[in-house]
Amino acid sequence: MSLSIGIVGLPNVGKSTLFNALVKARQAEASNFAFCTIDPNIGIVNVPDVRLQKLAEIAKPQKITPATVKFIDIAGLVKEAHKGEGLGNKFLSHIRETDAICMVLRCFEDPNVMHVTGKIDPKDDFETIKTELELADLETNEKTKAKEKSKSPSAKATGDAPVNMNWLSRKPIIYAANVSEKDANLSTSEIIKKFNLDFITDPEKLIVISAQVEQDLIDLNEIEQKEYLESLGLKKSGLDRLIQSAYHTLGLQSYFTAGSDEVRAWTIKIGDTAPIAAGKIHTDFEHGFIRAQVVSYDDYSKYNGEAGAKQVGKLRQEGKDYIVQDGDVIEFLFSARG
Repeated sequence: MSLSIGIVGLPNVGKSTLFNALVKARQAEASNFAFCTIDPNIGIVNVPDVRLQKLAEIAKPQKITPATVKFIDIAGLVKEAHKGEGLGNKFLSHIRETDAICMVLRCFEDPNVMHVTGKIDPKDDFETIKTELELADLETNEKTKAKEKSKSPSAKATGDAPVNMNWLSRKPIIYAANVSEKDANLSTSEIIKKFNLDFITDPEKLIVISAQVEQDLIDLNEIEQKEYLESLGLKKSGLDRLIQSAYHTLGLQSYFTAGSDEVRAWTIKIGDTAPIAAGKIHTDFEHGFIRAQVVSYDDYSKYNGEAGAKQVGKLRQEGKDYIVQDGDVIEFLFSARG
């Protein structure tokens, strides 16, 4: 599963700065004027997972392949975007292609960086973006209905066509409160209270992040990054926390395959069965699924791999109804289609 997240917000809230930090490279131009980003910048980043290294120490593979997330830096939206203001229609179409939205809310004061509305009010920013997404959906709905009505009876699609539209306003949303360095170590509840973000009902969907701090981490080595984060009272980088929130919001988890050729993480939905998980590797694995040999990550690590886990009865044979658990290490057995 290729997870894609669109970074969305009003102009000059720190979207491109955050994007630069996330992809660990200065691919997106971050400048102090509206609509600096016109075409979306796209970056593929690895999903941080310490379990991969432990699996690799045991399996000694030729390569390690982590799961990935695609981040898309989408230009700033403004009021009337659904009518084309600020090239809004083009920007909204970019959002439509993503799995989830990371809405960046400006929660910092800086006289050198203008705000498109002239004031710092993240709740108002949220309302502007929410309204534009809803109005864009309404407009799309009306156009689709008009198009359906114009068709001849024999050409009309069965059922209500708008029901299957990829609605912008219904996409899962993660909120990134872009704060100053001094506020970077505040808790989500403290940020919600300080900036009146009570519209965020699930704290797991709010990431307190300083885009500038995250970008400062780019040029530091691993030890320096850890020391810098600790000096700010932070345990994890914004990237780790954002991806963790994305997995929570979208109901995703990871399972692993481990062998001498490769140790790899695969992204699936919570509740997916073994055949569906197998299909992420190849469709033949799903269609020809026979069974899955499964060991939990904890047991794989504790007993030094599949062979050790098997000796103590921790390697299980699971069928088509097995619900894959986060961290499962799996080998699939399947029959090739004729």
